[in-house]
Amino acid sequence: MVITGTPGTGKSTVGRLLANKLEATFIELGELVKEEGLYLGIDEETGSLIADLEALSDRLVDMIASSTRPLVVVGHYAQRVVPEEAVLRAFVLRRNPYELMEVLKSRGYVGRKLYENLQAEILDVCLYETVQAYGPELIYEIDTSSREPEEVVEEVLRALENGLSRVGIVDWLGMLERDGRLEEFFSQF
Repeated sequence: MVITGTPGTGKSTVGRLLANKLEATFIELGELVKEEGLYLGIDEETGSLIADLEALSDRLVDMIASSTRPLVVVGHYAQRVVPEEAVLRAFVLRRNPYELMEVLKSRGYVGRKLYENLQAEILDVCLYETVQAYGPELIYEIDTSSREPEEVVEEVLRALENGLSRVGIVDWLGMLERDGRLEEFFSQF
């Protein structure tokens, strides 16, 4: 299964807890890229590794084929590298941009890196990409705002057990527009 979403939405924490509950193998894509050298270079402005998506996808296909346990694959670009036929369900985690800003700042995100991630969340980038990759019937969107990770994991388990899918549960763009604060997030860069 895939867990995706903008950085700071809770993917890794939820993914680890879920993998433990399901006795599954946890794969954090950023760590896999770093550990196995599956990157093309480093983004000079953000300092982030530029993942080699083709090599990463090939590696994941091999891991999926050789695994005897279910896999929980976590990353904001998981939908670009995990083939649809390997996906039981894709969970897209979302977080209120006001809350997300604080999480990202606490991680040291500033400038372009901070605002690009906030804008991606507001514009539903991960959700859109995941729908494009897998179709809405395989996707379950979860708002993690002000929720404990264990509570989110329980929702994931219920969705898996009942074969649920849902998309379009949040509208951060509309919320910011109603709050009169949209420009704060888009006047940068």
